[in-house]
Amino acid sequence: MTTGEDSRYLSTADLLRLCDFLYRRTGMLFGETKRYYIDRRAADRVAATGAVSFGSYFNLLLSDPNEAEHLINRFTVNETYFYREEHQLRCLSASLLPDRIRDKMPGDRIRIWSVPCSTGEEPYSIAIWLLENWHLVDAYNVEIVGSDIDSVVLKDASLGEYGKRSVSRLSDDLRQRYFERAGGDRWRIIQDLRESVSFRPANLIDAQSMASEGAFDIIFCRNVLIYFDDESRRRTVDHLYDALLPGGYLCLGHTESMNRISQRFEVARFEDAVVYRRARGN
Repeated sequence: MTTGEDSRYLSTADLLRLCDFLYRRTGMLFGETKRYYIDRRAADRVAATGAVSFGSYFNLLLSDPNEAEHLINRFTVNETYFYREEHQLRCLSASLLPDRIRDKMPGDRIRIWSVPCSTGEEPYSIAIWLLENWHLVDAYNVEIVGSDIDSVVLKDASLGEYGKRSVSRLSDDLRQRYFERAGGDRWRIIQDLRESVSFRPANLIDAQSMASEGAFDIIFCRNVLIYFDDESRRRTVDHLYDALLPGGYLCLGHTESMNRISQRFEVARFEDAVVYRRARGN
């Protein structure tokens, strides 16, 4: 570890070791161009653990799963808000669900997965949207699961408490019916709605972690592939494909595309959105 004239916290070798560790664990690609971002977070964790050097901290990181979790939590990106990319929610109720229930009976289970779910705005948005816009929501057993690699945001998601910016796209009517005031400019999801969404950890690049959640009818995996390199994208997309039921749908972020990543999915074009489908026979 050095503190040269450029005030770098990590040496070049230490930076490479840490970036390689993060890449292997999360698929996220960091490097010299994000040095300031990395330096600050590494310094915080070294100080928090009382390590005498980055070398001793890195040994701890390799041997202690709890510290690995703490470090990964510091590097995840959790920018989100309610009703983000609303066109996909319209597509969900108008096109995706009507197609998925063609081979189901009333009372059958429909599974929807939000991964990564960050602090929960996306899976709760799905729940609210379906209650408001899908007339068959009570006819089926809809299971909504939110997953993330960041253990801190999963705890926040379970709590379901949000600031003014998170709920800014919701109408006053929706806020009044699905939230309760939590003091100041903060709002909390009502208990019935909190209990309708399950939150569990998952790592997109880890096959076992992804497979542990079973198979889903619809997966929302938005605005995360942009942080991965080509190899991590391919691994992630393969895991998402395997996590879908035959005929199931994958929704990516509006800036993301399956082009040059995988040929396993069919492109499904609907009035409100372009999504990706696992073929019914596969």
